Amino acid sequence: MTDPLDALRVPVTPVDPDPAFARALRARLERALLDPREDPMTTTLDAPRTTARMHALTPYLAVTDAVVAVDFYVAAFGAVRRGEPVLMPDGRTGHAEVALGDSVLMLADEFPEMGLAAPATRGGVSQSLRLEVADPDAVVARALAAGGTLERAVTDSPYGRGGVVLDPSGHRWMVSRDVPAARHGDVVYASLWSPDADRARAFYGAVLGDLGRLGISSGSAAGLFCGYAVDDVDAAVAVVRAAGGTATEPVADHGGRVADCVDDQGLAFALFEGPGAPVTVPEYAELRLPDATRARAFYGTVLGWGFTPGHDRPGYWNGTVDGERTRPRTGLDGGHEVPAVVPTFTVPDLASATAAVRAAGGAADEPTTARFGLVAGCVDDQGSRFLLLQR
Repeated sequence: MTDPLDALRVPVTPVDPDPAFARALRARLERALLDPREDPMTTTLDAPRTTARMHALTPYLAVTDAVVAVDFYVAAFGAVRRGEPVLMPDGRTGHAEVALGDSVLMLADEFPEMGLAAPATRGGVSQSLRLEVADPDAVVARALAAGGTLERAVTDSPYGRGGVVLDPSGHRWMVSRDVPAARHGDVVYASLWSPDADRARAFYGAVLGDLGRLGISSGSAAGLFCGYAVDDVDAAVAVVRAAGGTATEPVADHGGRVADCVDDQGLAFALFEGPGAPVTVPEYAELRLPDATRARAFYGTVLGWGFTPGHDRPGYWNGTVDGERTRPRTGLDGGHEVPAVVPTFTVPDLASATAAVRAAGGAADEPTTARFGLVAGCVDDQGSRFLLLQR
């Protein structure tokens, strides 16, 4: 029987797309594939919206167990799952993705028939993955709690703060926080001067443990010696002399040029021109001088510091650079007969730290509550003053 609707049907004739439409569609696809600012493309389904994008280089890891690996990255690094994993007929995970910050990490189970094996299977790593985080201490602690292995504890370095952990498949993760470049007026070098440097290393090592980039040197004037970043050391030396201080001629040292100086009240310091990052130990440096007004004029002229009044006592001034606190934080306090810089070190447990001070031959006051935490004034076993802070 003839279909009466056949008379209404017409043959489908293919036509070429509009050239302008074709160009626009092709450009859109190219942007999606190649431009990290466009929406990410993923081979998994229903990937959640995150800030992660496909960059020019994307790590693709072979792991011993993709399910375990994804769970680890979520628990340790705060990763976000991107869609459902692709399962192979034999049950192995052929592809999975997670978002880490603004980047994508791809992974799959081992496929030895293709030469793909995890470091734990191969017997060693051939590469490292660097993960930038805000708090490397907390992230490394989470990684260890989630089953990772500590290779290097979190420490400070000239390049920032970080540690290294191995994930359950043996991949090596460098968990790091970068340190911004020093500004004119920031402290880029700090060293404790003591009559006996070896004795000081033993004392502060027992009290603080990790000293980071803090140096310890023999010197007749006990206290913290600071080196400040400057844009032009020759110009800064001229300003020091014009402001009533003394300065040596700059010499090449520490990858830059350095001049040793003394301010107009007898406090020694250094000026440094060159690449560097602010120190993180100590957390605070207090310049104790006879006349705080003179000190504000001198350091404001030489280092470009601004000042804001301290909250805790009148006559105390906090140093600033471009309207922000110096790195590390610095302060000026007047009324002291002998010029010195007194450092403040942060500790996790003030009671334990003060006990360690006393056990090492120093003296420690009972802790008091300040606006920013618990504080104890201390003296080391050679007479240098310092503060301990528990936030």
